Amino acid sequence: MGIRKGRRPGSPDTRAAILAAARDAFAERGFDRASIRQIAASAGVDPALVHHYFGTKDELFLAAVQAPADPRELLPQVLAGDREQLGERLVRMFLGVWDSPAGPAAAGILRAAVSHEWSARLIREFLVSQVLRRVAAELDVPDSDRRVALVASQLMGLAMARYIIKLEPLASAEPAWIVAAVGPALQRYFTGELPDLPTMG
Repeated sequence: MGIRKGRRPGSPDTRAAILAAARDAFAERGFDRASIRQIAASAGVDPALVHHYFGTKDELFLAAVQAPADPRELLPQVLAGDREQLGERLVRMFLGVWDSPAGPAAAGILRAAVSHEWSARLIREFLVSQVLRRVAAELDVPDSDRRVALVASQLMGLAMARYIIKLEPLASAEPAWIVAAVGPALQRYFTGELPDLPTMG
């Protein structure tokens, strides 16, 4: 299922300082613009120590946001197969994480994002930079930023309605039904025609 596996723990104080600096950096600058060197400087440690405790920047980000699953392990199954069925595979993977033992952690992250701008920035970076941009890059489609935003809106709405608000009959629906209902919408967002943006008059 690709549930997160932790690295060997280091000094609690050092790890906590690095994670706090990483959360601030990722929330303020986003995943792409935050750097290990900047995070290490903010935490008052050598960059090599960040790599020692957390490995790569991707692994540090997943630890900082307390990600319930590792997209690098899950995305290959989404990207493999017929391009025209990608939307359904993405919904199936998304529901698989939420319906797994990692679901409560994911719900806690989403609830925090609703209440706190800092948490909202982190979950936005997680969904966009770690998941959806990677899918869009594999598809090599135009207007990828707009497509990613539309897909993100659908997935976050689905998670909120099914797992937080528990809107029926969606909350108790079989995953296969949701995949069949929502998958084509994601497919259109990723590979279909999008309306032109209105011009400013």
